[in-house]
Amino acid sequence: MEEQKKKTTGGKKMPNMPQVPKFNFYWIYGILLVAVLAFQFLYKDNSAKEISYQKFETEMLMSHDVEKLVAYKQNEMYMVEVYIYKAKVTGEKYKDINSGAYFSGAGPHYFLTQLSIDDFNNRLRDAQKSFTPAEKVDVEYITKSNWGRDFLFSWLLPLVLMIAVWMFIMRKMSGGGGAGGGGQIFNIGKSRATLFDKESQVAITFNDVAGLEEAKQEVMEVVDFLKNPKKYTNLGGKIPKGVLLVGAPGTGKTLLAKAVAGEAQVPFFSLSGSDFVEMFVGVGASRVRDLFKQAKEKAPCIIFIDEIDAIGRARGKNQIMGGNDERENTLNQLLVEMDGFGTDSGVIIMAATNRPDVLDPALLRPGRFDRQIGIDKPDLIGREQIFKVHLKPLKLSPNIDPKKLAAQTPGFAGAEIANVCNEAALIAARKDKQAIDMQDFQDAIDRVIGGLEKKNKIISPEEKRIVAFHEAGHAIAGWFLEHADPLVKVSIVPRGIAALGYAQYLPKEQYLYTTEQLLDSMKMTLGGRAAEEIVFGKISTGAQNDLERITKLAYAMVTMYGMNKTIGNISFNDPQGEFGYGKPYSDKTSELIDIEVRGLIAQMYEDTKAMLTKHRAHLDNIAKALLEKEIIFQSDLEELLGKRPFDTRTTYDEFVNGAEEETVVEPSEKVIDAKESAIAPFADELTRPTVFESKPAVEGEKTIEELEAEFANSDNPDDGLKISNQNSPNVDSKTE
Repeated sequence: MEEQKKKTTGGKKMPNMPQVPKFNFYWIYGILLVAVLAFQFLYKDNSAKEISYQKFETEMLMSHDVEKLVAYKQNEMYMVEVYIYKAKVTGEKYKDINSGAYFSGAGPHYFLTQLSIDDFNNRLRDAQKSFTPAEKVDVEYITKSNWGRDFLFSWLLPLVLMIAVWMFIMRKMSGGGGAGGGGQIFNIGKSRATLFDKESQVAITFNDVAGLEEAKQEVMEVVDFLKNPKKYTNLGGKIPKGVLLVGAPGTGKTLLAKAVAGEAQVPFFSLSGSDFVEMFVGVGASRVRDLFKQAKEKAPCIIFIDEIDAIGRARGKNQIMGGNDERENTLNQLLVEMDGFGTDSGVIIMAATNRPDVLDPALLRPGRFDRQIGIDKPDLIGREQIFKVHLKPLKLSPNIDPKKLAAQTPGFAGAEIANVCNEAALIAARKDKQAIDMQDFQDAIDRVIGGLEKKNKIISPEEKRIVAFHEAGHAIAGWFLEHADPLVKVSIVPRGIAALGYAQYLPKEQYLYTTEQLLDSMKMTLGGRAAEEIVFGKISTGAQNDLERITKLAYAMVTMYGMNKTIGNISFNDPQGEFGYGKPYSDKTSELIDIEVRGLIAQMYEDTKAMLTKHRAHLDNIAKALLEKEIIFQSDLEELLGKRPFDTRTTYDEFVNGAEEETVVEPSEKVIDAKESAIAPFADELTRPTVFESKPAVEGEKTIEELEAEFANSDNPDDGLKISNQNSPNVDSKTE
């Protein structure tokens, strides 16, 4: 028995103290409710019995039993209380009121309800005409109030309501908080980070992350440091203070952080950069302090801040807000807390962003973020691994080949690949299939990169001819230009919101582009506009997006890549915005740049027109085939144009077929073979003449600003040659 007591008390004998019951605040609610009911139902103004005036006059007044009358106004009525002489009220005549256990003899004993007190006085005077002055009963007028009811409704009930509303607000505000009660009004400065520990472990591991081998190796080393610190400290190594994950949207930064939370087996605090932002001054800095205080108490641990650019923007850029900008205060506190860690604290900061160019330099320096891990879009091998991960839960046909799917989706990020797999499953279910086949995946790729197919969209024959010749112009230019991407499919079936047609290409995956490649890309892009002018003698708005692309590319060649002899080997790239609203060159140079860009585009346009004029017969044949079939493939082009005059193999052919070249078998008109599937497009968009929209072709397409940022942050200066179709195929789409 003694041993059992020791177990229950942790080995210490506790004194026999009486157990005091815990006070529950809900008892107050119960007491108040009982009090309200007691006042409402148990309390009465008096115990008098109501009678009629006839009974009062005949049985009481005429028999001289009434001692006095007391009248007062209650609401809109007059109450007249009747007092009977004590000597008579105890008699048999009044047994209806004197038989009660609580009868004391004091009045009032009866009462009357009158609408008019004047009428009552007249009737009372008439009834007492025969009375002597000593026998007459006069009416006494008083002002009477119900103190209990007045206290209840004037004081107690409003007070109870105020307390109840206050407690309700406090409870509601405390209900939205995270760790540390961040939602309470008195804890508004507390951290909102979500804590993942052994009790709430994340199920995602590194096995669920594919295509990020280099990034995984870097992050796994950090996790291993937390598990086996002596392995590194024995050699003099120190734990990194911060790890910054940098990459385009959808590349798997947050997924990698989730895998770290699942593998680390240490407390993991997760929150977003916007969680520090609040309308109250000083809240952000207070939450940073509270977050690091919690982290130090649970060290070793990891803090993950997603979208850190919400608070980590470079200071001093927003001069309008002045020195008291709340975001800058929060960033200052974050810098202090990160730099204030000891080397053996065991706390690591992980953060993710897709905009490293806007972050403050003080945040990126070693000592705060010691490691910056770049997460790029996956290559062929990485996409194959990602497909294998997302294909596991799907019910697939035997002909599904992840290698072919990876080759057909250049430029796709992990999120886009997951979307393709999900769309394929939905398409197969829509067709009541028992398993997902290759055709479903090809339709899903078309759906993701080109939008929803709209075969029932009404298009006039004249517009259809314009779209057909426009697409034929792109096809001819791409076929007879050596450095242009090989064409896979041309369609004039409307897709998406406004696309009336598109062409799909299969580019060779590369990271460096020569001047000849960029010039051929411009010619191919101008093929649609040139074909319209040659065939119809007029142009349409169909080339609006084509012109945007070549304009950006031409300015990039002249001002960024140093590919113009007149301007020279000079780059005016400014991704950090160091020049502000100014420009690093004179007005004369600016005018010269405009002249060179216009000249370059004009020369490419004339070359394209000359080439299409030379192959005018082929142009008419392809347009005619498009008007008949609406969709033509590479084999159709070979039948109409012959073999492509340049013997170059695509990345798809080299990756899927290896050294041996395999013959492409033409599928039916509405069936796309695996080798001829849709690839991520540019998606040109036509708008009405008065509308000038600039819409990205697909989510993977990069703007010149993004290319400038990549060029500035790249380890290899030649990476700046990336253009908008890098790792991404070209699809020219027409819009109404």
